[in-house]
Amino acid sequence: MKTFFQFITESNAVQQATRMGLKSDGHGGWYDNKGEFVAKTEKGQLKFYNKRQKIQQQDPPQSDKEKKLSGTTSTAPAQEPTVTLEPPKIEKTKGVLTVAFGRFNPPTTGHQKLLDTVASTSDEDDYIIVPSRSNDPKKNPLDTKTKVSVMKKMFPKHSGKIVDDENNRTIFDVLKKAHTDGYAGVRIVGGSDRVSEFEKLTNNYNKKLYDFDSIEIASAGDRDPDSDNVEGMSASKQRKAAAEGDFESFMKGVPSSMKEREAKNLYNMIRKGMNVKEGWDLWEIAPKFDWKNLRENYITKKIFNVGQVVENLNSGLIGRIIRRGTNYLICVTEDNLMFKSWIKDVSEAVVNGTHKQGVPPDDRLVGTDKHLKYVQSMVPGYSYGKQFINKYRKK
Repeated sequence: MKTFFQFITESNAVQQATRMGLKSDGHGGWYDNKGEFVAKTEKGQLKFYNKRQKIQQQDPPQSDKEKKLSGTTSTAPAQEPTVTLEPPKIEKTKGVLTVAFGRFNPPTTGHQKLLDTVASTSDEDDYIIVPSRSNDPKKNPLDTKTKVSVMKKMFPKHSGKIVDDENNRTIFDVLKKAHTDGYAGVRIVGGSDRVSEFEKLTNNYNKKLYDFDSIEIASAGDRDPDSDNVEGMSASKQRKAAAEGDFESFMKGVPSSMKEREAKNLYNMIRKGMNVKEGWDLWEIAPKFDWKNLRENYITKKIFNVGQVVENLNSGLIGRIIRRGTNYLICVTEDNLMFKSWIKDVSEAVVNGTHKQGVPPDDRLVGTDKHLKYVQSMVPGYSYGKQFINKYRKK
């Protein structure tokens, strides 16, 4: 819990940034109206960076004047954003919808606890389970149809609440639909390690993409990675077991109600989806078990470089990397929505069964919006990330 002093100092930093017309990324970073990163909240104060910095290049040394900016308290009024987001006006006729949005790739006994928590915390049994549409060989080997089918068999008590809707690609899609359906509030249930991320992301876009009187983020409980029971089970462990050909360990992650033959079929589907003959490294399929090598590949810039398109596996958001942090990325979607991702929670984006860098034939039909984006992507230097950074520079 924050102390009163911390709250006051952080509020001062926010007020100062607001007076200067800076825009927050929701994680302590501040951008000017040109989309350039200029300051960061550190110890309750704004720490300013060079106004002369160039995107993707080494910053020049700060001048004495720039260093002194850290102590200024400009009274300049906040500038109105060029583009304002506003959700449609909808009459609120329903109460609170409880939601679980996750990858479930593959479903495990650990997810049983999550689904039970969603049901028990819901108002009058009004809840939905929304599996993400993520599908790639490394971290999401099961396609959505297969995943939903397995979930309904594995969790029959909740089968009627599991939603298979291709329009629910991101957590924002789910929340926007809840808004248009007339819900006054939402309650999102997730793992304890994702509460903070969802709290910041969903509240940051409330009144912009959707309009709720309340957004509650609830934890389904802590995980114990060293435990062999429900508290220690995870999809990462199941993918690791499948990749290593360890069916005995894999069986520990499926409900006792599932027959061994059914578990074997699921195990084989995962191995097929992962294409284990490729010999993925552990940090690629289950990064939480090989953080050291994930970080080493990141530091040496073998993965997740500026300009690449990635998907946040927790929220489903797809965006182009515009900034690399110590162990996180700042990304921007095609709709100019900014989000932050820890490197363990992202993967190279896959759209319509292909990597973002590859474009399906249906997206190349002349005269369509998809074809326009395809042509633009073929133009050297084109990047919707760069458009976000430079969108205010064009007069």
